[in-house]
Amino acid sequence: MSELPQLDPVIHAQARLRVTVALAGLRAGDQITFPRLQQLLDMTAGNLSTHLRKLEDAEYVEITKAYEHRTPVTLVRLTARGRAAFESYTKALHQLLDVTGGD
Repeated sequence: MSELPQLDPVIHAQARLRVTVALAGLRAGDQITFPRLQQLLDMTAGNLSTHLRKLEDAEYVEITKAYEHRTPVTLVRLTARGRAAFESYTKALHQLLDVTGGD
């Protein structure tokens, strides 16, 4: 039996996987507002912030603070590095499922 693929621990945590999946659904370079992401994922602001910080530390997401009509807005986007990490994660997951699921 070949060696089992490793899953990226930064993405693998359930909440961060949900965040990454939501952001990967956007076109490359597109952003989403923090409140909209929070609503989509049904997460508290504190919980989402904690997981975004981990993803940001890994350079998988970029957080931009801006103003829209004098109102502060926080925008989130998946970086190219984050998109590549997610693609590697899903490939590893498929390989893992193929190894463990087939007879």
